[in-house]
Amino acid sequence: MIVSVSYRTDIPAFYGAWFLERLRRGSCRVVNPYGGRDYEVALTAEAADGFVFWTRNVKPFLAALEETAARGFPFVVQYTITGYPREIEPSVMPAEQAVALARALSVRYGRRAVVWRYDPVFLTSLTSPDWHLLRFAELAAALAGATDEVVLSFAQIYAKTRANSDKAARRHGFTWSDPEPQAKAALLGELAAIALDRRIRPTLCSQPELPGHGLEPAACIDSARLSDVADRPIAAKVKGNRPGCLCAESRDIGAYDTCPHGCIYCYAVSSRDAAKRFLSAHDPAAGSLARPKIS
Repeated sequence: MIVSVSYRTDIPAFYGAWFLERLRRGSCRVVNPYGGRDYEVALTAEAADGFVFWTRNVKPFLAALEETAARGFPFVVQYTITGYPREIEPSVMPAEQAVALARALSVRYGRRAVVWRYDPVFLTSLTSPDWHLLRFAELAAALAGATDEVVLSFAQIYAKTRANSDKAARRHGFTWSDPEPQAKAALLGELAAIALDRRIRPTLCSQPELPGHGLEPAACIDSARLSDVADRPIAAKVKGNRPGCLCAESRDIGAYDTCPHGCIYCYAVSSRDAAKRFLSAHDPAAGSLARPKIS
């Protein structure tokens, strides 16, 4: 089984000590976010084929990656680098630092181990289509040769996304919008052309309803990519989470409402303040990320 670490929160940025403790113990418990039973995920070499790490800041996790590799586990890092203004991403590390770290990962583990995410594309009066084209071009030039794929998608506007975006817009005096599908597809096509010029393959994460953009669907949890990193076959059936998702079957070990980055478009956090309180009370020795008393 492939283990996802984690699209529900940024474990590499904030919970690396917890992950290493669970890796050394060989398992963790996961609180079911949909109300079902909690479950255990084995993290042994016999049970875990490899890991997919999702992050905005890999720096605190570099030692954990070294230990993960030393234990014989292959991994892929899904590295989100967008470079949005602070009004939108209040605490994410500067894009230039993230690019340097992504390039270092590529040198250390190979470019198949690093996937760039320019995700989500979020349109505001601070980040117009022209702004995105310029920023994306700068990042693509900086990441050329360090990765062979960039994952794109537009922000999904859930109730928590709308509430957090409206609150930030009032505080900072900007506006935001969710464009029509044709406008989204047109911008995606332009971004894809920029990526291709840098020999970075553009893919689209779970938005098959967007017409005419010319991007292939993304497989963010990709058994073929993980096989290349491992230099051995890793078999996993495709079991997407939503329409258009080509992810391989996996188990995610994260928890919603635990990432304090505070990105206003985030689907995984209702309240940044609550996430910050969770982090301050977090026990790295806990068996589960969401429940500090489980052993």
